[in-house]
Amino acid sequence: QVQLLESGGGLVQPGGSLKLSCAASGIIFQACDMGWYRQAPGKQRELVAIIGSGGRTNYADSVKGRSTISRDNAKNTVYLEMNSLTPEDTAVYYCKANTLIGMDFWGKGTLVTVSS
Repeated sequence: QVQLLESGGGLVQPGGSLKLSCAASGIIFQACDMGWYRQAPGKQRELVAIIGSGGRTNYADSVKGRSTISRDNAKNTVYLEMNSLTPEDTAVYYCKANTLIGMDFWGKGTLVTVSS
């Protein structure tokens, strides 16, 4: 059974930083492309960052330059670090795994609230 478990969300002050983690099981993690997505209240889910199985990364323009996605294949975990947070970053953040055969698996999400 595939499981993606996000952690690290919470309340952050504007200008602050956070690091999200997503621990995966039930998949061949090192062969998967991994992504972070977010969904703000009343908005559609959007891509934040992705990291390919080979380590290539891509970021949404809204977080480029202040975010870093990384992976630890030994721990089956993908991370997202974000700096200079603003209230516009408030959202539920989801982890997604895309397998070699094109199947997508999602975590249940972790809420990030940026507020003073």
